[in-house]
Amino acid sequence: MNGRIARVLLSTQYAYMLEYRAEIALWALSGVLPFIMLGVWSQAEAASSLGLDRIQLGRYFLAGFVVRQFTLAWVVFAFEEDALQGRLSPYLLQPLHPLWRYLAAHLAEQATRLPFVAAIAATFFLLQPETFALAAPQRLLLALLATWLAFALNFLLQSSIACLCFWSERASALERLLLIPFLFLSGLVAPLEAYPPAMRQLAYATPFPYMIHFPAQLLAGGPVAVAAGFRAMLGWLLLLLPLCLLLWRTGVRRYTAMGA
Repeated sequence: MNGRIARVLLSTQYAYMLEYRAEIALWALSGVLPFIMLGVWSQAEAASSLGLDRIQLGRYFLAGFVVRQFTLAWVVFAFEEDALQGRLSPYLLQPLHPLWRYLAAHLAEQATRLPFVAAIAATFFLLQPETFALAAPQRLLLALLATWLAFALNFLLQSSIACLCFWSERASALERLLLIPFLFLSGLVAPLEAYPPAMRQLAYATPFPYMIHFPAQLLAGGPVAVAAGFRAMLGWLLLLLPLCLLLWRTGVRRYTAMGA
C-alpha cells in the first residue's frame, strides 16, 4: 500500500469515525475497569504487603487504562459482520487487502478516542494529584513503542481469529472465550507482581501480559525488564503474522471455492 492510498484510507476512516464520536466516547468511558480495580486494590491489605502503595497503584491502573484504550482491536466483529452481510465479497475483488481497511479503521478510531482519553486522564490527576509525574523522555518513547507493538499483537491475534469466519459464521465466540484469560493474565485487573510465581510464569507464557502489563509498567515508571519484554513482543509478532497470513490464504481459497 503506497503513501497516497494510506492517506486517503486513513482520512476517509477518520471522517467516518467522527460520525460516531459520541459512541466512541461511551466506549472510552466503558473501559473504566482499571479504575474499579484501583479502588479494590487500594483497600486491600495484600497490596501493601507486596510493596504496592497507593501512588504506585494509581499510576499503574491509569497507565493500564490508557494502554487498553489504544490497544483495543475489534476486527473479528467487523469482519464477521461483513462476511455475514455479504460485504466481504466486493472487498476481496478490490486490489487493496481487506485487512488494510480494518487496520485503517482501528487507527482512525484511536485518533477519535484520543481527546476523550486525555480528558479522563486529566480528571484522574485532578482527583489524585499525588499520582502525577512526568516520565523521562526515553521511558515515554519506550512506552509509546510498546503500546503500538501491543496493538499490533492484539490486532494480529484478532485477525487470526477473524479468519476463522471462512469456516464458521460465529468466530467471535472464540474471541469471547479468550476474554477471561486476557483479563486475568494481561495485568488489567491486577499488577502481575501481585500474582503467585506459578501464575506469573503462566501469564508470561502467553502474549497477554505484553498487551497491557508491559507497556503500562513502562508508562507508569514501574520496574520492568525492558529488553526481555521487547524481545517477547517481537517473538509473538513473528509467530502471529505468518499464522494470520496462512489462515487468510487458506480461508480465501475455501471461500472462493464455496462461491464457485
